[in-house]
Amino acid sequence: MAKQLVPVANRPVLHYVMQHLRDAGLERVGVVISPETGGQIRAALEANPWCLQFTFIVQPQPLGLAHAIKVARDFLAEDPFVMYLGDNLIGQGIRDFTRSLAETGADAAILLKEVADPRLFGVAEVDGAGRVLRLVEKPADPPSRLALVGVYVFSSEIHQAIDTLQPSHRGELEITDAIQRLLEQGRRVHSTILNGWWLDTGKKDDLLEANRVILDECIERDLRGEIGPSSRADGRVSLGAGARLIGSTVRGPAVIGEGTVIERSFVGPYSSIGSGCLVADSTVEHLVMMDGARVIGVARLEDSLLGKNAVVRRAPGNRSVCRLIVGEDSEVEL
Repeated sequence: MAKQLVPVANRPVLHYVMQHLRDAGLERVGVVISPETGGQIRAALEANPWCLQFTFIVQPQPLGLAHAIKVARDFLAEDPFVMYLGDNLIGQGIRDFTRSLAETGADAAILLKEVADPRLFGVAEVDGAGRVLRLVEKPADPPSRLALVGVYVFSSEIHQAIDTLQPSHRGELEITDAIQRLLEQGRRVHSTILNGWWLDTGKKDDLLEANRVILDECIERDLRGEIGPSSRADGRVSLGAGARLIGSTVRGPAVIGEGTVIERSFVGPYSSIGSGCLVADSTVEHLVMMDGARVIGVARLEDSLLGKNAVVRRAPGNRSVCRLIVGEDSEVEL
């Protein structure tokens, strides 16, 4: 599945991105999709509670972020635009950031975050006024600890810069190279430091951390399901309609989707369990279970990600603690 659709607190990551765009006052959104997962993206945005005007743009091959702008050229025309990577989550909106291009007269605005190990990212060197001096991709000797967050604002000048690029060693047109080209042409690139949190959800641990942060900040106690005898929902628990707790305890912050059954089990904090799931005779904590997943007879499952309709069950006598990534429609017996 498209990683932008992996749920955080039972909402796809991409939905948080669209909410940020709507809150920033944008109305027209070009969604760059691949041939393989484009149908999933279209379906996930079909309800469109943000009332955005979507145009879906196919990128035939994954040839880089600058290439994504290239294939969107007809949609973008000569307008300034925001580029927001769909698998990023940031802990604040982008309204003020999107205004920075007009306010500073720059041709590009980048969002930066101080990180512990900048060697893993594109890194910016900036002056005291926030003007970007140079960009370096994954440097062995970083000029700063300021990493590029996946949100940018560009004027139409970025198109000419991209037209001059050659593919990198990865065979891609790199957005960092395009921004560096603007700098070499004497164009101004402005930066804003992100004060809140930022998570790239492309890896399991980052996804679970995003889930933890969102549950901490956003989940309220909302019990619409059924809490049976000898069952408890402690703290900030969201229990969806038709969900049932049978001889079980759920300790928040946690979210349980519609129609899910928790039976003779303990669900610990920072758990997001989708709709139509089953947790029976198990202890789970700090995990994401997508719709239809089942955990049966597992002594302890934590720090895990289970895809749609995945099944994890315990073989007799196994009482080990498990940490798993299980793809959709897969079954694991421990």
